[in-house]
Amino acid sequence: MTTDPERPVVPEELAELRRSLDVGLARVDGQLALLTQRDVQHTKDQDDLSVRIAALEHTRWPLPALAALTAVGALAVAVWQAIGH
Repeated sequence: MTTDPERPVVPEELAELRRSLDVGLARVDGQLALLTQRDVQHTKDQDDLSVRIAALEHTRWPLPALAALTAVGALAVAVWQAIGH
């Protein structure tokens, strides 16, 4: 088998090509493993943040209810002052 009629393909060149291919595939496999690890870590981080957000939302002050109570209190004070004076 020859690639150029004047130059035959020797086993050393085939071995070199095979090594280059193996090194390239190993590098791609390593990069894929790293991307998979990062994806798993990002998914874990996202889940942790979702839990933290849910906890913060659960413990936050009910501002609309607090505003309504303040308004009712202000109305009661205003009525009390109007009646009392």
